[in-house]
Amino acid sequence: MQTFKAFKLGMALMMAIALASCASSDTEDMSDSSDMGMESSSSAASSSSATSNAADMGDGLTARERQQRDDSLAMTVFYFEFDRSDLSAEARAALVHHANYLKSNPSARYRLEGHADERGTREYNLALGERRAQAVERYLQVQGVSSNQLETISYGEENPVDTRTTEAAYALNRRVEVH
Repeated sequence: MQTFKAFKLGMALMMAIALASCASSDTEDMSDSSDMGMESSSSAASSSSATSNAADMGDGLTARERQQRDDSLAMTVFYFEFDRSDLSAEARAALVHHANYLKSNPSARYRLEGHADERGTREYNLALGERRAQAVERYLQVQGVSSNQLETISYGEENPVDTRTTEAAYALNRRVEVH
């Protein structure tokens, strides 16, 4: 089970890097997603610019916009700084696409699972995980998502992705997972 979670985490990180590459290669689009602080590779940049010139495929989006949307929807894990529950610019950019999906699919439901690293008491970490899940919930609601489509739960420190006691492991455990 831990291997599967690590695989999902790795895939989410790769999607975030791909999204950053696409966003930083287009100088016309200066949205929050371009402020991710990641560098794009030359092959990703050339692929992205070729894709951005593709014709509209009937849904009102260019191929580049469609790819950004799909990459954002594939991002289901959002990370937080130590002892913080505020959303990063990258998370907000991806959550806009999740909100659009939920608004377009009123029967869809999301369970937002808040997590914390092992530092702090069990009670504190449960509360921190809840604040993180609620931050994602509030952002989605501000984007127009119905509260009936969202459920929050906190696992605190109980379900770590990485059980090591390193800063890198702690960073992976400070998250909200969208299911």
